[in-house]
Amino acid sequence: MLQSARLIYRELLPSDDVAMFELDSNPNVHRYLGNNPVTDIEQSRAVIAFIRQQYITNGVGRMAVILKDTGEFIGWAGLKLESNVNGHDKFYDVGYRFIERFWGNGYATEAAIFFVNYGFEALKLDKINASALSDNIGSVKALQNAGLRFVETYDYKGEEAMWLEIVNPDRI
Repeated sequence: MLQSARLIYRELLPSDDVAMFELDSNPNVHRYLGNNPVTDIEQSRAVIAFIRQQYITNGVGRMAVILKDTGEFIGWAGLKLESNVNGHDKFYDVGYRFIERFWGNGYATEAAIFFVNYGFEALKLDKINASALSDNIGSVKALQNAGLRFVETYDYKGEEAMWLEIVNPDRI
């Protein structure tokens, strides 16, 4: 089982559809994600199916985040094989998204640290990247707290985004 101090990480399951809909239908959650929240639970089911296919195709994908103390689904976090972002063809992205009532508890930082370490130690990745809109100060801070460093800004659909990365210290 994958876990950190307060969180358990597991594959997203079709039964997570209601919680995923709560997460992704909230306009506040999508403020820095293009302001395009889902409007139908079928969209959440399609996202879960897409992520589950990534586990098979790429060997990694975002994972459900569960609170150890209560067993509650609070969002997702993890690594994802990305392509064609900011001029980068293939790269591993660390990311997270949490239901709003769980914000402000340090879960993003905890999950990002966990998955950076997992990427380097278990998957033997050379480098991990992340991207966040520059205005999303909380997310940028969580990524920096996980050791990612600012590389550059770039235009993401008309908004300024920050490109961050961390290099595996064992591969330097």
